[in-house]
Amino acid sequence: MERSKAMKLNFDPALFIGGEWIATPDRIAVRDKYTGEVFGHAGRASRDLVERAVAVAERTFKTRSLHPYERYEILSAAARLLRERKDEVLRTMVAESGFTANDCLNDFNRCIQTLTVSAEEAKRITGELVPIQGAPGQDERRLAFTLRMPVGVVCAITPFNSPLNTVAHKVAPALAAGNTVVLKPASYTPFSAILLCRIMMDAGLPAGFLNLVFGSGSDVGQWLLEDQRILYYTFTGSTEVGRVIQQYAGLRRTQLELGNISATIVCADASLEAAADKCVGASFRKAGQVCTSVQRILVDAKVIERFADLLAQRTAKLKVGDPREADTFVGPMIDEKEAERAESWVSAAAGAGAKIMLGGKRNGALFAPTILRNVRPDMKVVCEEIFAPVISLIPFEDYDRAIEIANATPFGLSVGVFTNDVTRALGTIRRLQMGTIHINDTSSSRVDLMPYGGVKDSGFGKEGPRYAIHDMTEERLVTLNVI
Repeated sequence: MERSKAMKLNFDPALFIGGEWIATPDRIAVRDKYTGEVFGHAGRASRDLVERAVAVAERTFKTRSLHPYERYEILSAAARLLRERKDEVLRTMVAESGFTANDCLNDFNRCIQTLTVSAEEAKRITGELVPIQGAPGQDERRLAFTLRMPVGVVCAITPFNSPLNTVAHKVAPALAAGNTVVLKPASYTPFSAILLCRIMMDAGLPAGFLNLVFGSGSDVGQWLLEDQRILYYTFTGSTEVGRVIQQYAGLRRTQLELGNISATIVCADASLEAAADKCVGASFRKAGQVCTSVQRILVDAKVIERFADLLAQRTAKLKVGDPREADTFVGPMIDEKEAERAESWVSAAAGAGAKIMLGGKRNGALFAPTILRNVRPDMKVVCEEIFAPVISLIPFEDYDRAIEIANATPFGLSVGVFTNDVTRALGTIRRLQMGTIHINDTSSSRVDLMPYGGVKDSGFGKEGPRYAIHDMTEERLVTLNVI
């Protein structure tokens, strides 16, 4: 891999607890994902500091509250400050994630929307009037209504593949709902979270409402799970880790956005050019490291040859390399070992009879966009989540079979269907076992204000500010008698 000069940042290895940056002797080296050079360090939290962060969050929740309009003002100010600090944030994101400048700009712009929508929703948290007179014997003057109240301390555990916007999707609704937060971002990408914490502080968020710790899931994550003062966990990551979180959470509440083996179905009557364009973007952006990245494309056998050619033509034009260059579409994977894993899966599939139509080559952490054909259902490239820029084309003879294949995984996060047959489209939405079904779009389509989450082993609960706020609040019933 050709190396470019690593970015140098002045990030002290510190945690953010109770409004203070706390230096730690134990440090996590953070590498530029393209050059491989260390460009900063994050502070690794000890057990005492994790407990301190939770204690501060709990004490703040019990002793200090923010008026809904204050929450709106703080989150709105954070959105403005983020926009003003665009250059610094984007440089940081590209360096620590390896995602291209365009991918990071998209994450950045979406984060502004997430903060803005969360701010607005902070003013709209309402209960409802309960029609208690609908029961016999009730005094017509008696009232019943509900209130929504914050749950308390929220623990947010976030992944590397959206180091800014996914953090905002967990932190901003939690704060908008009136909760306090302990945030543990991915160790691969800590600095975007640091910048967001600085922005929240500069936007006027009082000390104690947002606390930041770093460390591995096996120690810091485990300590957070064991702490009974945390009453809500919001997590994006693997299904394996999600199961552990749910086991420890017990009766405490969780929102889990977990794995998927995403499928997109292309019917014979679809606009094949438009479908190919969308599938290329959805398959290879962020080097395929998105839980909704297209992994399986199910194509009507009558048009699969034409569609395969369209897909290959577009994919072959994608530039792979330095994420800082404006025309790069695919940058490095998060770690060379992940690229090695993807390479081994593709090699194993090819050895068992799959055809590598395009790609399959690795250069360090760079993995070329890869298209496979002639795959079997038992191959890892289609029966496990590959989380890499690899797609498999699978033909189907009839549409019922396509639905069956799409559903035939333990997961159910998102799916796309390309068809111009409205009857087929309407019939499809009741048959696909997915949290989100996109018609004439891919599995990887998302708007930040919409409800987002999965079913089956893809988890439960919803992101999207309005829906997350509802989940991060408790409903309380109040009755009023006139006597």
